[in-house]
Amino acid sequence: MEVLRRSSVFAAEVMEVFDRSPTDKELVSQAKALCRDYINSRLIRAGVSWSKPEHNALVPGGKLAEVSSILLRLGDELEYIRPNVYRNVARQLNISLHSETVVTDAFLAVAAQIFTAGITWGKVVSLYAVAAGLAVDCVRHAQPAMVHTIVDCLGEFVRKTLVTWLKRRGGWADITKCVVNTDPGLRSHWLVAAVCSFGHFLKAIFFVLLPER
Repeated sequence: MEVLRRSSVFAAEVMEVFDRSPTDKELVSQAKALCRDYINSRLIRAGVSWSKPEHNALVPGGKLAEVSSILLRLGDELEYIRPNVYRNVARQLNISLHSETVVTDAFLAVAAQIFTAGITWGKVVSLYAVAAGLAVDCVRHAQPAMVHTIVDCLGEFVRKTLVTWLKRRGGWADITKCVVNTDPGLRSHWLVAAVCSFGHFLKAIFFVLLPER
């Protein structure tokens, strides 16, 4: 009964957040919850396990769970278009996964490169895809604790770079506008445009990090 009561309270709080303008702290917290869910989905798909904190699980049927579902759907689209970009991320960056500083610096460098020319939902989805790809690499190389580092790093990037943009759009729920039911030939046109603008960002970051090996 206590678990049910807490779930109900949490669900009510989530609904309240989506019914008003979210605060910076709430947007960052939601970003991290979405990141954990995205990473967990990709780890399951890759056939590797990770102990995702249950107290951070999204409430089924809630607004944030809906946003997560759409984010994953758009991520599927993006990863289908450019599968090689979001696999073996650590190898593409030529970094060691044993150093938290190296992983953090590399992720932040890639994130900065993605948003060099501005912010779009396509690029936000790409950020999550990179985080998940790097997280899969970490777990596969027996560094599961790095997953939490990646989630925290993404949250910090959102706080510094994306919060103002998110607030102007009313929060994470704005991503639902990216879902377009139209001709199959036109599906994910917005993602194609986003990918074209930073398709070689991993290659660029490789040369940035190379002197620091």
